[in-house]
Amino acid sequence: VSEGPVVGGWYKVLDRLIPGGTKVDALKKMLLDQGGFAPCFLGCFLPLVGTLNGLSAQDNWAKLQRDYLDALITNYYLWPAVQLANFYLVPLHYRLAVVQCVAVIWNSYLSWKAHQL
Repeated sequence: VSEGPVVGGWYKVLDRLIPGGTKVDALKKMLLDQGGFAPCFLGCFLPLVGTLNGLSAQDNWAKLQRDYLDALITNYYLWPAVQLANFYLVPLHYRLAVVQCVAVIWNSYLSWKAHQL
């Protein structure tokens, strides 16, 4: 599952909603990203992977209920710090590249989580 176009578009929306590059602006962007985007993205990603792996709707729902909260909590160990630095220090046109570097590790975790029985 490629997140590049989705995340890149999201960053453009964030910059329109919260223009500016101050520390406060970066904090607002990170809070919106982690409070809104991250939970929705995980809530779509996990069932999509389950469906692509042939899980029934019932099994997919059970897996989502079992794995979602753990994945979201793990997300919060990694991404708020990354995104705060990203939104404050990195120009918009480089943010996706920074996130993709960290996402190699994150996507490995998500893949492992999504494929646990």
